[in-house]
Amino acid sequence: MALEAKPKVMVVMPAYNAAKTIEKTYADIPKDTISQILVVDDLSQDDTVEIAQRLGLDVVVHIQNLGYGGNQKTCYVHGLETDAEIFVMLHADYQYDSRLIPELIRPIVEGRADLVLGSRFLGKGTLAGGMPLYKYISNRFLTTMENLVLRQHLSECHTGFRAYSRRFLETVPFVLNSNDFVFDTQIIVQAAAFGFKISEIAVPTRYFKEASSVNFKRSVIYGLATLKALLEFVLDRAGIRRSARYRKSLDQVISRFHRRRLLRHNKPSDS
Repeated sequence: MALEAKPKVMVVMPAYNAAKTIEKTYADIPKDTISQILVVDDLSQDDTVEIAQRLGLDVVVHIQNLGYGGNQKTCYVHGLETDAEIFVMLHADYQYDSRLIPELIRPIVEGRADLVLGSRFLGKGTLAGGMPLYKYISNRFLTTMENLVLRQHLSECHTGFRAYSRRFLETVPFVLNSNDFVFDTQIIVQAAAFGFKISEIAVPTRYFKEASSVNFKRSVIYGLATLKALLEFVLDRAGIRRSARYRKSLDQVISRFHRRRLLRHNKPSDS
């Protein structure tokens, strides 16, 4: 990816009822590293939007609740409309240390990766940081399964702190992904399907009362959805049941109008 000496970095923050944490999250962002911050609010019932606007951030408010995956789709579509070269996805709930953004984007800046994950399992203290035991066990199991299927060596596939190159988001058909939490898994599977390099950095674990967290029931649903996504990929690669999600590029699944607006590096197929 052709980058300037200091690439334009955009932080996208999917937000839902983050009034108690969004200001702290914003305060820790290294402002000299990023060029723009976009908050996408998914029908919060608190003052998330008002606080984000008071901070001077760009805010998009969903007219209906679209879910975590649907929120990310809005983040990336709006992001691709800008001239940003790197996109950092950061939860607005202060669960991830935004001071580590320079470290997170470095593999992309140096051309070593197109997707970078902030892993809570590279260092020590995952459980000490407050991660519930059932989440720890399920995370370990699912990540192991993903590594086996995708032929990766990742320490964690279920982090909400990530960086993407523009080339990556212009290629993978993320708009075909789920509007639910399994979006995060599907986009990693897409990275493997399209041959992108994935890297990781170590990040601390922070669980606390105000941080958003999926309950046990939702965790089970997410786990099953993750296994389904892996099965879908296996069937696709075996030629048993082909999936557009892992075969068609973004320009093949969006309208001609949006191709012209969103694509910079990947030349629109109708041009």
